[in-house]
Amino acid sequence: MTSTILAIDHGTSGIKAALVTPGGEVLDFAFVSTPTNFLSDGGAEQDPDDWWNALVAATGTLFERNFPDAVEAICVSSTFSTTVAVGANGRPLMPAITWMDSRGARHVRALMDGVAKVGGYNVRQLMRWVPRTGGGPTLSGKDDAAHVLLVKHEYPAVYEQTATFLPSKDYLNLRLCGRTAATFDSIQLFWVTDTRDPHDIRYDPELIRQLGIDRDKLPPLVPSTEILGTLTEGAAAELGLPSSVQVVAGSPDHQSACIGSGATGDFQAHLYVGTSSWVQCVVPFKKTDVLHSIASLPTAIPGRYQSVNEQDIAGGALTFLVEKLLYGDPRLHHDGPPDDVFAMLDQVAADAAPGSGNLLFTPWLNGERTPIDDEAARACLVGLSTTTTQADVIRALFEGVAYNTRWSLQYVEKFVGRRLDPIRIVGGGGKSDLWCRIFADVLDREIHQVAEPMQANARGAALIAAVGLGHTTFDRIPGTVGVVQRHRPDPANRRVYDRLFEEFVGFYRRNRKMFERLKTRG
Repeated sequence: MTSTILAIDHGTSGIKAALVTPGGEVLDFAFVSTPTNFLSDGGAEQDPDDWWNALVAATGTLFERNFPDAVEAICVSSTFSTTVAVGANGRPLMPAITWMDSRGARHVRALMDGVAKVGGYNVRQLMRWVPRTGGGPTLSGKDDAAHVLLVKHEYPAVYEQTATFLPSKDYLNLRLCGRTAATFDSIQLFWVTDTRDPHDIRYDPELIRQLGIDRDKLPPLVPSTEILGTLTEGAAAELGLPSSVQVVAGSPDHQSACIGSGATGDFQAHLYVGTSSWVQCVVPFKKTDVLHSIASLPTAIPGRYQSVNEQDIAGGALTFLVEKLLYGDPRLHHDGPPDDVFAMLDQVAADAAPGSGNLLFTPWLNGERTPIDDEAARACLVGLSTTTTQADVIRALFEGVAYNTRWSLQYVEKFVGRRLDPIRIVGGGGKSDLWCRIFADVLDREIHQVAEPMQANARGAALIAAVGLGHTTFDRIPGTVGVVQRHRPDPANRRVYDRLFEEFVGFYRRNRKMFERLKTRG
C-alpha cells in the first residue's frame, strides 16, 4: 500500500485535514471551521482548544471515507504570527493572539521610540535588528514580538506562568507529539533570531534583551523537515492513528504555500489569496526594505530566503460582504447564505464592466501592514451613485484587493530587482476564473492558475514532510505542481485599471490623517 501523509492546513477560518501522497497529490480532505473573537480594542483571539477539536473532527471525517493504515506521517501548516502562551503542563494559559491582533502596537512603538526616526522607527534600534534578522518588530503590532510584549505588559500573571511562547503550528505539534520546538521559519516574527547565515539560524541574546523578554520562554529551534517524534498515545487515540505515525515539524502558511504552489526556484513568484493575501518569491540573498516591510526571511528550503509582502485582508473582504452586509441580519435573510454563495458572487460580479463604474473599494478592514504599515487605515467604498449596481459593488471588492496587491507587487519587484512574470496563484481566490482575470489585468502580469489552488498549503506541508522522510527533494518540487489555466492581461483594460490604481493609492495618501483621527476618537 502506497504511504500517505496527513497534512494539516490550519488557516484563520478553520482546520483542513488532507491525505496527500509523497508526490503532492491530494487524495481527499475535510474541513472544520473555527471562530475568531474580535475585540473593540484591536484584539483578535482564537481558542487553541477549538483548533485541536477541529483537527480531531476533520481527521475523523477524513477517515470515515479513507483507511488510515497508510498514513506514514503528519505535518502541520499554520497561520504565521499567531502566538500561544503555553504553561508548564503544555496547555494554553489564555486565548491565542492571532496575526490580526494589533493590541501590542503601543508596546512596539514605545520600544522603537527615539529622536532620530525613519518611517516611525528609531534608527539606532533599526541598526540593531535589521542586519541580523532582516527586519524588526512591526509598528502594526501584528507579529509575535508584539504579542509577547502585550502579554508581558498587560497580562503579567500569564507572562510569569508561561513556560514557552509558541507559534500556532508548533503548539499543534506539541499537542501531537509532546515535543516543544519551533522551526527556523515559524520563529521569525519574534524577531530574536540571527538569520545572516541561512544554514545557521540561532537566537541572538542581544535582541532578546532589547525586546525585554526571557530567553527561557523561547522554544528550541529545528529545521522544517525535522522529524520531531511520533504521536503520543493520547493524540493517536483521538485521531484514530497508530502511535508510530511520525510528526514532521512543518512550516507556517506562507512557506507551505510557496512549496505547494510549485514556485520554489529562485525568483519564481506566487500570489496567495485567502482570508489575507501575499506576493512572495524565493531569493538567494538577504536584504531588507524597512519602509515597505519586505525582507529576506527563512524558508523551509535550506539555504534560501523568501521575500514576501502580505496584505491583511483579501478574500476576507468577500466574507465580510456575505456575513456582515448581505446576510448579516436574520430579519432580512432567514436562511443565511447558500453553500455556493462565493460562486454566485463571481457570477454577479462578471456582469459589471472592468472598473466597476469607477467604484473604488479599499480592503483595509483590519488596518494594513503592507505596503503601508497603518493599523488605523479602514475599508471604504468610494464613488457610489444612483447608477451603481450590485454587480459594480461586488466586482469593486475583487478589484480593490487586486489594486492593493499591485501596490505591494511594485515594491516586491523593486526588492528582487526584476519583473515577476508569470505569477502562480493559489488559495481560495485561485478558484475564481474572474478574479484570476482581474489580477492579470490589474497587475499586467500573466497569472498561472495552479491545479487545486485551495490545497496549496496542505500540499506544501505534505511535500515538506516528504523531503524530511527522504521521499523527494526540494529541487524536484516545481515539476510536480501543475497549472490548469494561464490568464494573460487584456490590453483593452489597461487604461481603466492604470487610472483607477492611481486613484486608489492617492485616496490613501490624501486620507491617512483622517483614518488616524477617526481611530483616535473611537
